[in-house]
Amino acid sequence: MTIDTTNMCSHLQKKLFEPEGVYYPIWQAMQDDETLTAVVRSRQLHIYRNGKKILVLAGKAQPKIIREDKIQELITRL
Repeated sequence: MTIDTTNMCSHLQKKLFEPEGVYYPIWQAMQDDETLTAVVRSRQLHIYRNGKKILVLAGKAQPKIIREDKIQELITRL
């Protein structure tokens, strides 16, 4: 999966793409699951499963859970 990171918060980039980042397990899960897609809006990462928004990740704010989804297991480890 590729994401246009030009409008992504630098804090979020570190949390998501660096192996020691707290969101890195989510990034890895997104690579292995074809039903997950993502888009950057307002410097945040909006994650969708089968076209329905499930999660919003921000750089400094807490993750916002939109719908119940198995990817939330990766968030509870934070």
